[in-house]
Amino acid sequence: MNDFGIFEIDSEQKFIDKSLEIFRFQARNNPVYRQFIKLLSVNPEKINHIKQIPFLPIEFFKNYRVASVAEPFDAIFKSSGTTGMMRSKHFVKYLSIYEKSFTEAFQHFYGDISQYNILALLPSYVEQGDSSLVYMTGKLIRKSQKKYSGFYLNEEEKLGSILKYLHQKNEKILLLGVSYALLDLIEKEKFALSGAIIMETGGMKGRRKEMIREELHRHLKKGFGVEQIHSEYGMTELLSQAYSTGNSLFESPPWQKILIRDTEDPFTYLPEGKTGGINIIDLANIYSCSFIATQDLGKITGNQFEILGRFDQSDIRGCNLLIH
Repeated sequence: MNDFGIFEIDSEQKFIDKSLEIFRFQARNNPVYRQFIKLLSVNPEKINHIKQIPFLPIEFFKNYRVASVAEPFDAIFKSSGTTGMMRSKHFVKYLSIYEKSFTEAFQHFYGDISQYNILALLPSYVEQGDSSLVYMTGKLIRKSQKKYSGFYLNEEEKLGSILKYLHQKNEKILLLGVSYALLDLIEKEKFALSGAIIMETGGMKGRRKEMIREELHRHLKKGFGVEQIHSEYGMTELLSQAYSTGNSLFESPPWQKILIRDTEDPFTYLPEGKTGGINIIDLANIYSCSFIATQDLGKITGNQFEILGRFDQSDIRGCNLLIH
């Protein structure tokens, strides 16, 4: 297994060099990506900067096997979705690369995993199965080796008691939850967990009315009695996560980068502070595709970025031309 040295990246130039190396590997070996590049009349050999690399629309993961290698695969992760909805599939050649990515990213932002009690409130993901988020969380729970670390499914009363007990004992707490489940918990009882990390992974999954992140965080801060709400930004189609430690500003690990594209012209990039579509370079996606145009809107501020919403269907015209 070759990880292309992505976890040793420590400078912008190394990131650019690795991105170009992995781009050429995927342009040769990924049939879907190769055809996409060909349709754009792009010559991979003439690409010499990351902003010249074509980004594959994320919708391709719903209709095609986006892979740069042949079977077998260690796992096939699927996106969450309602009945009858087309779910994205990510064919993962080596789970060891995913595990290294999420372990090193967590430690990069939060330090030693074994210091935390990791409590997970991810009902919709656990119920559906095939979730990369559940796989990651399960591994982090095992690495924490704490008695109370675990998944809490339909056990809100028990979870509430454990949170209060751990806080009283001055234990480090990381409560990771899907937005609607965290809101359900604080509607049943109020907490005063100053110092605990409450981390939302986004998504109402049709269980509640969608709300903007600021409103969500305001409710969660009040309900859990904390100063900040942390967030995790990841998706089925990625093998790396960005984290926000508050104020809804995310940072990526060294092997991931965010670019902001013009909503009218997907091949033009916007400067810092301007809102546009989020393109992600995730070098951990070595054996699928590392260059993905998402349907999220955002902007970059310094070395951080914000998520500001999603495209509606009328806004995806730049990508639609490339799907048919």
